[in-house]
Amino acid sequence: MTDTVPATADLATIMRIIPHRYPFLLIDKVRDVVARTSAVGIKNVTFNEPHFQGHFPGTPIMPGVTIVEAMAQTSAVLVGLSMGFGDKAPLVYFMSIDKCKFRRKVVPGDVLELHVTVKRGSTKIWKFEGVAKVDGQVAAEAEFAAMIDLNATVVE
Repeated sequence: MTDTVPATADLATIMRIIPHRYPFLLIDKVRDVVARTSAVGIKNVTFNEPHFQGHFPGTPIMPGVTIVEAMAQTSAVLVGLSMGFGDKAPLVYFMSIDKCKFRRKVVPGDVLELHVTVKRGSTKIWKFEGVAKVDGQVAAEAEFAAMIDLNATVVE
């Protein structure tokens, strides 16, 4: 692990750390990174995303599960930067999602801020608190845990 990490991660850096790709890469940028502590992911919500074709036609709303996934992807970038994973892209698996609540609709045109904080972290198992906000209003919140499989990587 390293104490000195970049304060931001652009899309190219994100794609070096996590294996997700369109249409399931759900963050555009990560900012305010504090090693092993916290970060803020940014998701620019647009109507062109595939889930809006069916959720719900005529009243597009970002699915809650994709908001939680975006929080998890932000957390994975935080861990990747903290542990120096660049270009390794190990697989990360959800272990649990707790205390999940949805407070506000997220719609095309919104800028979703994904505030994640480490509750516990080790080499393989990490637990986080996440709060998704739009214009300062809480849209969703959850606690979640993930396992990093350092021996598995995505084959392209």
